[in-house]
Amino acid sequence: MENFITGYAGAEFQQRKVLRSVLGQEGYDLFFDRFLDVFFAEEDADYLVSLGINSVRIPFNYRHFEDDGRPFELKEEGFRRLDQAIDACSSRGIYSILDLHALPGHQNQHWHSDNPTHWASFWTHKHFQDRVVHLWEALADRYKDNPWVAGYNPINEPADAVGDVIGPFYRRLESAIRAVDRKHILFLDGNRYSTQFDQLGDPLPNTVYTAHDYALPGFVDGGPYPGESRGKYVDRSVIEKTFLDRTQYMRQTGTPIWVGEFGPVYTGDPERDEQRIRLLEDQLEIYREHEASWALWTYKDIGLQGVVSVPAEAPYMKQIASVLEKKKRLGVDSWGSTDAGVRDILGPIEALVEREFPDFQPYPWGQKRWIHGLVRHVLLAEAMVGDFGRSFEGLEPAAASSLAESFRFDTCDKSLPLARALRADTRAMTS
Repeated sequence: MENFITGYAGAEFQQRKVLRSVLGQEGYDLFFDRFLDVFFAEEDADYLVSLGINSVRIPFNYRHFEDDGRPFELKEEGFRRLDQAIDACSSRGIYSILDLHALPGHQNQHWHSDNPTHWASFWTHKHFQDRVVHLWEALADRYKDNPWVAGYNPINEPADAVGDVIGPFYRRLESAIRAVDRKHILFLDGNRYSTQFDQLGDPLPNTVYTAHDYALPGFVDGGPYPGESRGKYVDRSVIEKTFLDRTQYMRQTGTPIWVGEFGPVYTGDPERDEQRIRLLEDQLEIYREHEASWALWTYKDIGLQGVVSVPAEAPYMKQIASVLEKKKRLGVDSWGSTDAGVRDILGPIEALVEREFPDFQPYPWGQKRWIHGLVRHVLLAEAMVGDFGRSFEGLEPAAASSLAESFRFDTCDKSLPLARALRADTRAMTS
């Protein structure tokens, strides 16, 4: 899970910890068991088939398979849950790409790797690396004979700040997987959140290198399209140049191009959202022209980016309404809110750091976004974890389970403009 997808503050493990405390073990188990049953089921796969989708990138957290207190002891329940998603896809003729989205020690500096800090300790601790190799050996053994698993995406958005570990680790991981499974494709993300490939060396056999291609006008603070976003004028030509820059490695090495993530967020303003659909359509057209395949991020959420979303009047949304309002007001949601409500705090900090440390440009995105990461998405997000828990206080276990029903396909809204754009593209690709 990511916090904009289901509405919690901070990192996934913080949400789980506070809900176990508030709901008790029985209520916690009933809620998450039902949530995982309905979040992606056969009805969801049917809908993707209707849009012409033939593959799904399935993101999962290492915590489904292993507890930090008992490393290297893998849990069958994690494999069972992954089987459930793969089977829902394969029964409808859809291939699965397995995406380890959150790694022990955290492979990048942000919340979406279930990281409560701004340090990616995975790259400096061999223990974490050993656990990931061990998990992928088990995953490869599990799925080596499954023809509906297209391949393995071992690390989502790695961010090795020094850049000298990622290449050797990929080679170690490839050797370990190939000792078990020589058939399935590896989908390897570039460094710096899947945008940088010069540190990876020569391409490995039977491997696809994947770029993530988020465009400035598609961010929550993006401007008009075409128009100015974050001080830069962006039109279709800029979108194409960015794509070509990010995929230069693939074109130089002759390896396939796969955009593992892309897609704008939507604001609720009809005019702005129409521009964002136009941005999406331009990206899809560029991918067709350059024979690039893609996976849209994301399929289902609570109304920001998904093809399918939980409606505002759903019981779950009403339960966490005050949390969502506070997250927006304080700018805690990195993907779905801006800093407009906390400029009085951030402005003086930004000015101080710029004045006292003008040469300080921390990895991966520089000074200003580093400050925002620490203040909005670590300090304030962690402080809000308790707010999320309190919104569930007093719920009986059965009532907690019923809240998860809000994520069932037949209760969700479908973004018709987004569906039309995807369906038009998949038809164009197969015609």
